[in-house]
Amino acid sequence: MIGKKIVYIISDIEKALAFEWIAQHLSGKCDLSFILISNAETPLIEFLKKLEIKCTVISDNQYKSNLAKWIKVLLVLKKERPEVIHIHMWRAMLLGLTTSFLLRTKKRIFTRHHSAIHYVTDSSGLKWDKLCNWLATDIVAISENVRNILVSRDGAMPSKIHLIHHGFDLDYFQLVEETLIERLRSKYDIKKGRGPVIGVISRYLELKGIQFIIPAFQKLKKKFPDAHLILANGHGEFKTSIKNLLEELSLDSYTEIRFEEELAALYKLFDVFVHAPVDLTQEAFGQTYVEALAAGVPSVFTLSGVAPEFIIHKVNAWVVPYAESDAIEYGITQILEDPLFATSLVTQGRSSVRRFTLEIMFSKLEILYA
Repeated sequence: MIGKKIVYIISDIEKALAFEWIAQHLSGKCDLSFILISNAETPLIEFLKKLEIKCTVISDNQYKSNLAKWIKVLLVLKKERPEVIHIHMWRAMLLGLTTSFLLRTKKRIFTRHHSAIHYVTDSSGLKWDKLCNWLATDIVAISENVRNILVSRDGAMPSKIHLIHHGFDLDYFQLVEETLIERLRSKYDIKKGRGPVIGVISRYLELKGIQFIIPAFQKLKKKFPDAHLILANGHGEFKTSIKNLLEELSLDSYTEIRFEEELAALYKLFDVFVHAPVDLTQEAFGQTYVEALAAGVPSVFTLSGVAPEFIIHKVNAWVVPYAESDAIEYGITQILEDPLFATSLVTQGRSSVRRFTLEIMFSKLEILYA
């Protein structure tokens, strides 16, 4: 792979640790460049600039139509003539695969970051999914859930599909400076020693199940009057419904955070973490399953995305049925009332996420790119 020209095409990402880790790793091993379809200035763009990695930004303000974006992607790829392109996210898939197919790029890879959403809420996307599956030479499935959907529902060729789980810098989540934690505690006025603090990191989407977590927290407050709820990544199309539910809580009992860059330190504020998607297929992967356990936060989960592959009830997390607020509240209570059990979950949780290291992911990607 040394010296091979590889272009990453990514859309609608402002900051992602995964792409920072990948950029750092690949920049010394190949001729790496990025095409970003996003805002003109983002943390990811600044990160790539600091690493002096070539980056073409196709901003929505400058290139207002999809045709203009398509032509720009085509021109960049025609100039670069990469041997490999690797595409992430929906708009990048459509623009990158059609242009690279036209240019006959040798390896046209995309990572499937969504699961069954086009079978549930937007069937118009199915034809584009199937087109992308056909145009690609290789498809990265980030979980068994995604691989099953690609094969059994989309009808994608099994020989094209490669199971490559997301990789994580586990030390990033485990070894967090106390000064960073205290800075966030002060920033969001989360008083040390008061609580417990129940953490949620999820966009406001109906499929994420936050509408079941808030009533669970409301019930929890009867047992733990000082309990505090943190809702991070607090934005999305289900915001109005979430706001209506939050009106049932006192203003000082919850904190909404739209975006927090110091993700590892944020996890350290939580006594219990909750992630409750509404069914098995709603998550394609669900990075918070891995992040929370790597950070050492005892967690309550429903099983979706990658979770069925490694989450075991009462071993590394407390597993609850879908869409059941009472079950979520009960799981949180079991963790809070039994410190030895919580400690066991933390120990087993950290052990169970070792399968998601960066080294394993990098090794599989390098084989794919060869």
